[in-house]
Amino acid sequence: MKNRMPEAIVAGAGGHGKVVVSLLQELGYRVIALLDDDRSKWGSCILSVPVEGPVKKLREIACSGAILAVGSNRTRLDLAEKFQGMTWLSAVHPYSWVHPSVKIGEGSVIFAGGIIQPDTVIGRHCIINTGVTVDHDCRIEDGAHLAPGCHLAGNVFVGKGAFLGVGVSVIPGCCIGKGTIVGAGASVVSDLPEGVVAVGVPARPVRPLSGEEKHE
Repeated sequence: MKNRMPEAIVAGAGGHGKVVVSLLQELGYRVIALLDDDRSKWGSCILSVPVEGPVKKLREIACSGAILAVGSNRTRLDLAEKFQGMTWLSAVHPYSWVHPSVKIGEGSVIFAGGIIQPDTVIGRHCIINTGVTVDHDCRIEDGAHLAPGCHLAGNVFVGKGAFLGVGVSVIPGCCIGKGTIVGAGASVVSDLPEGVVAVGVPARPVRPLSGEEKHE
């Protein structure tokens, strides 16, 4: 049938899943199912989309593609590895601005108000949340999450699976290591090593990641 809406699945039926569903609907997708391993959510609906069962059903439902709407960076990357061969959608909100030279990996999402400047590279299954700005020549590795209101100046490197909390600012040329968590409102003015929690103005490492945090 001509003009049929493309169909998508979203894995993750929490608050992040709701925003991903909204984004896909704005882009003209028909989201046919949400999947979540929390049994208490099965049979409910989010934005008129039913929660059909566990994430393992990803391979059972025919669609144009899927997005992993899971807030935990580690879990999101683990699921991407588990479901190799899936068609992962990348999605860019129409009320964002992304320069044509920007490279966006599969499964990554850019929400409303995002601004991504020239020659930035965004890896696979990244979250560029509401109102984030990323200036020229940045590199954001697989599975990283920039929370709402983050601002990255030019030539910033964000390592695999790193998390930058709400309102984090990063000056030009800084590197944030793999898996590192930067607390909300921090200002990054020098490189941060991998595997630490950093907070403050300026941001300083306060402790290594715990075993549980490394697997979030």
